[in-house]
Amino acid sequence: MNLEKVIFGFFIVLALTLNFGFFLGEFDNPVYHNVYELFAVIVVNLIATVLKLGDRTQIGAILLSTSLVADLELIAAALYWTIVVHVTGSELTPDVTATIVSLSGGALVANVVSVVMVVAETLMLRR
Repeated sequence: MNLEKVIFGFFIVLALTLNFGFFLGEFDNPVYHNVYELFAVIVVNLIATVLKLGDRTQIGAILLSTSLVADLELIAAALYWTIVVHVTGSELTPDVTATIVSLSGGALVANVVSVVMVVAETLMLRR
């Protein structure tokens, strides 16, 4: 068993499940979407991105690009949340929450693609 692959797989799946947990709930109700959970999703996605940097294969390049997409969308969601709440002083309205959750949904799709590719790559390996 390769410990590096185990750690890599762990963070990829953890990023997907945390993102799903944040995404789940009423789309426009801020009660279902916690800021700390979004922060955890961002941190785990960034760790997963760093772990993908060393892979020089074609699949590694695609995995890195999906991870960068997820990072970009999650950081955009966090920035939007921060600007609305702390810069403008507004509360989370249903419109704002829907935008944040939509960005998280885009990152969720990118995470699903990453996990599917890792599973497909693993299934194609021959001993």
